[in-house]
Amino acid sequence: MPPTIGVLALQGAFALHERALAELGAATREVRTPHDLDGVDGLVLPGGESTTMSMLLESSGLLDPIRKALLDGLPAFGTCAGMILLAADVEDGRPDQHALGAVDVGVRRNGYGRQVDSFERDIPVVGLDRPFHAVFIRAPRVVRVGEGVEVLAEVDGDPVLCRQGRVTVAAFHPELAADSRLHEQFLQEV
Repeated sequence: MPPTIGVLALQGAFALHERALAELGAATREVRTPHDLDGVDGLVLPGGESTTMSMLLESSGLLDPIRKALLDGLPAFGTCAGMILLAADVEDGRPDQHALGAVDVGVRRNGYGRQVDSFERDIPVVGLDRPFHAVFIRAPRVVRVGEGVEVLAEVDGDPVLCRQGRVTVAAFHPELAADSRLHEQFLQEV
């Protein structure tokens, strides 16, 4: 039986994650309420606007159930804004912005600049046989990596793909690449 992967669908680029996972044989479920988490084997937190997503997690009642599921070991994959949400701390977040603390990294929102500073780069990734084409759009910058965090890829010496336990975070948008290898790696954690 294929795993069921919840994809946070409150705001942001969730549909492309669903497509990538479905192409790899996983069942997907859009997560908008706490009930949607029931029975999922993993969770993807997509890109979008992290402060808006943080507020929507609270207003939808998902904040505490997701936090508990992560503490209980639910595998997760956070991309761009999802990285910010899963981080331990957000250097320049709003005072009411939530950080779920699933990965012991500190991040700075829009750390690579504004929309006009977006860029693409082929990056070597630990565990992949060839570089991955990474798309950075108003991407967060990792400013601190805690003990137990494995850095899987860097750009100019800065971590951009990290894993701690069964949680992986990317500063870029792997769902925008015509390459499902990072989604496949995530499914191996499930």
